[in-house]
Amino acid sequence: MPSGNPRRDAQATMAVETKRAETRQAAAAKAAGIELKDDDILVLGRTREGDPLQGANLKAFGATQAVDSAVLGPVARAYKRKVPSPIRSGIHNFLYNLKEPIVFLNFLLQFKAGKAAETAGRFAINSTAGVAGLFDFAKRKPFRLPRRQNGFADTLGFHGVKNGPFLFLPIVGPTTVRDLFGGFIDRLILPTTIGSPFTKVAYTAPLGALGALDHRADFDETLEVLHDGSVDPYTASREFYLRRRQAEIDHLHGRDRVTPPPVVRTLPETALVSAPTPIEPLSTPVPVPETVTP
Repeated sequence: MPSGNPRRDAQATMAVETKRAETRQAAAAKAAGIELKDDDILVLGRTREGDPLQGANLKAFGATQAVDSAVLGPVARAYKRKVPSPIRSGIHNFLYNLKEPIVFLNFLLQFKAGKAAETAGRFAINSTAGVAGLFDFAKRKPFRLPRRQNGFADTLGFHGVKNGPFLFLPIVGPTTVRDLFGGFIDRLILPTTIGSPFTKVAYTAPLGALGALDHRADFDETLEVLHDGSVDPYTASREFYLRRRQAEIDHLHGRDRVTPPPVVRTLPETALVSAPTPIEPLSTPVPVPETVTP
């Protein structure tokens, strides 16, 4: 189940993936008749099961990481350091307020009239008393209307549409065929229903750039956990994204799940390599994230 803290979710994913890697090594060594010592590492061949486009994804991931390390990451961290928190919070609230009509529509498509009504109430309160959404008065007393994320990809998942292949695309980042299509539909809603200014590039281009900066700054600590704290950043990012997205779909169905136990899979192409020193685990297990009420 997703928590309100992406960094904590990433740490939980890393802990599970580390345990899975250790379990896979032990199973593969046993299957191959290899006795591992404390200073040995078992190198396991990659599998493309569940990730048929892994080759292309890895290239896109590498290129994206290079750009992020050189440009996007430093800009996002400078934005967090230099721009005062109240201003960043106002920008964040404004951007999310623009998404409320999309959230409202998708709750209707999921037959959740109560949550749709609460979302409509949030939009009305924050667009007026909240000065075009700069202030999130709707979450405070006496309203106490929580902010919820939703989109057409969630609606498709809610009605049983599968992910399709995992994709890692430049600019977009981690996604799936279902989520990519759903996001495309979401971006059509405001231009087709409201029109101007959402049909003008002079408005949408800077808004999109600001949204990307806000998102990158918001997820900076999470990306640090997934990328800098992993021997396989691509796999860590993929597993974090897929697990989190499935948890969000399950939450819509009221099927919140705890972190599943490690899955043992024997991978091909094993080879024994000696290491001079034991490899320390990446992290220790962390508690399962608490439920966020949808």
